[in-house]
Amino acid sequence: MTSSPSHFPTGTYRLQLQPAFGFADAAAAVPYIASLGVSHLHLSPVLQAVPGSTHGYDVVDHSRVSADLGGEDGLRALAVSAAAHGLGIVLDIVPNHMAVPAPESLNRPLWQTLREGPDSPYARWFDIDWTRHDGRVLLPVLGGPVEEVADELIVDGDVLRYHEHEFPLRAGTDKLALDELLAAQHFELAHWRRADTELNYRRFFTIAGLIALRQEDEEVFAATHATIVRLVNEGLVQGLRIDHPDGLADPRAYLARLRAAAPNAWIVVEKILADEERLPADWACDGTTGYDALRRVDNLFVDAEGAEPLRALHREQTGVREGFDYLAQEARAEVLAGGLATEFARLRRTLDRLEPLAGAGDIGRALPPLLAAFPTYRPYPGGGPGSIAAMAQALTGVPGQVSEAAREIAELALADGEFGTRFGQVAAALAAKGVEDRAFYRWYALSSLNEVGGSPDSIGLDIAGFHDACARMSPTTMTTLSTHDTKRSEDVRARLAVLAEVPEDWAERVHTWNDWSHPHRSEFRFGPDGYDTYLLWQTLVGAWPLSADRAVDYLRKAMREAARVTTWTDPNPDYEAASEAFVRAVLADEELNADIAEFVTDLDRPARAVSLGAKLVQLTMPGVPDVYQGGELALYTLVDPDNRAPVDFGREHGPLDALKSKVTGAALRLRREHPDWFAGGYAPLLARGKEARHAIAFVRGGEAITVATLLPAGLAAKGGWGGALLPLPPGRWIDALTGNAYTGQARLRHILEDLPVALLTRG
Repeated sequence: MTSSPSHFPTGTYRLQLQPAFGFADAAAAVPYIASLGVSHLHLSPVLQAVPGSTHGYDVVDHSRVSADLGGEDGLRALAVSAAAHGLGIVLDIVPNHMAVPAPESLNRPLWQTLREGPDSPYARWFDIDWTRHDGRVLLPVLGGPVEEVADELIVDGDVLRYHEHEFPLRAGTDKLALDELLAAQHFELAHWRRADTELNYRRFFTIAGLIALRQEDEEVFAATHATIVRLVNEGLVQGLRIDHPDGLADPRAYLARLRAAAPNAWIVVEKILADEERLPADWACDGTTGYDALRRVDNLFVDAEGAEPLRALHREQTGVREGFDYLAQEARAEVLAGGLATEFARLRRTLDRLEPLAGAGDIGRALPPLLAAFPTYRPYPGGGPGSIAAMAQALTGVPGQVSEAAREIAELALADGEFGTRFGQVAAALAAKGVEDRAFYRWYALSSLNEVGGSPDSIGLDIAGFHDACARMSPTTMTTLSTHDTKRSEDVRARLAVLAEVPEDWAERVHTWNDWSHPHRSEFRFGPDGYDTYLLWQTLVGAWPLSADRAVDYLRKAMREAARVTTWTDPNPDYEAASEAFVRAVLADEELNADIAEFVTDLDRPARAVSLGAKLVQLTMPGVPDVYQGGELALYTLVDPDNRAPVDFGREHGPLDALKSKVTGAALRLRREHPDWFAGGYAPLLARGKEARHAIAFVRGGEAITVATLLPAGLAAKGGWGGALLPLPPGRWIDALTGNAYTGQARLRHILEDLPVALLTRG
């Protein structure tokens, strides 16, 4: 079930709100944003988060709009300003979890639960296993075992304090000796290292500071959505982006309840779809948040013929012989045994309670490989065609000696019940932490393809494949190229995409830079090794120019996520220090920097064509286009927090800025003025001639034609378009970007003479 077509945006503009950029700052940017042609502002979470939060996904109070951003009055003032410029509001909401803040009293439902235990009326809010730790909530916040930090625990009336933390004492226990007092509480304070193995509340992935909510409980849903639903139903907000629905017990049931509460809202979900996976047909929403579109657009502009040379270079530089799928399954298994050990243990206990199990002897050995082999984010309660197909594929990856037990587990995982629910939730966390946050940092033949839902070893998408995908897309789903979670912004990825067209030149530069930078190393064993050095070269090329601080911060995060030599929980100070020294020395080497800059300059013209082409395709393909803050201009940012900094809307524009802004504005204004053209009616338009593979073109609603250049470096090497033609539909067609007119069998060298893209409308 989808919302009324009159409520669909024609285009949205994403703003990352934070104390340094609140509602008043957003209101000041409204005239500029409206001039781009979008119909709605797309705001990051606005409910009260941990004070100082720079993202808003750590909500502590669902009953009020964030005071840090300007409160509800500030949001209303922003909405008034937006409406005066013809803009509506889309809000990002976070149903899966709340923050475990410091001080803990900021989260009152959690505070009450910690004070009163399972009898608290708020205990039902949180996904806590009360059968563990003698019915107490494990809080892994201490810097060491409790006996080692006892002197740092201070009783202050009915509150126990530990540095910035504070905990509610059970009534009548404040006069007890410390050891008795601690034993008498509904919570157990613990060393932070116990989180991954002993935690008894479900988290957001592996973050103990985010506790999962039980949205399957009607009262919890009502309490956590009351403010949002009120804002929607009074007309202040027209759309909702749902963060991480795959963490919920039953996303389908959740969305049905949300649709009933907000029947006219445009609702899109952050559902990460694998290559051929479809959004479940029975979800009451209007589409995804666009990672599936991002992946297809990116691959369309990558040369598949460069795949093997890039893989060969990756093998040479990293020593990795296996393909991505092998590494992904290996990384899943590691994370399941490590960072998600507590989640796996709870799942295993749930399984053990199910009797009888014919293959009971092999159950313990069969569950991990089945989870590790699961190819999509998760199955859903009650199964469904997508879940059944994914489970069948997973079974093919389970060793023969435990395959019978695995088949029995698979049946249980697809059935309604607690085990099926928890299997899905663990599978989703495993996909995020095992694949996106580990395997993606271990395999990067072309790192621009390492975005969520992607398979980085699938390099390139042909024109027919792209058209087929567009024909299946809903006109109400969101499309995007950059988000607050993308590993690399769109123009970083566009520049890296060109490497697939020039793999030999790229390999030569990598070898040169390795030799050139050798004197900047300490002993090689201290780092960075070839693995991390190769990622550094890709990062520098993609995001150039890059400051030393940004490069160091990025590489440190990448190395810890990869968890090969250093990790978040057990950093390797020698390796990290040597790697930082190397990065800083490289970026202080003027001659080496000049060579990197020269190579980037060589890539500039084709990269610009990819940037503009990808942007125009995303803005005009089926779906509702979202522009991430600053994405109408050149956007060269890396993974968070690099990509979440406030945007300088007044910065000086360079050549790509001006062209990208022109393309963005023209496409968005056309969509706003003629929404009917883009409500359906997608038709491929095929070029003719020897160079036809270098053009992507399609018609929207019979009235607008998108044309973009594919593989521009290869096209230039061939001497240009030659006699390639684009057979236009009957009539006279005017390019909204240049004003040029075309009819009939138009030559591509004429259409794309001034710009590598064209947006044609009937004259």
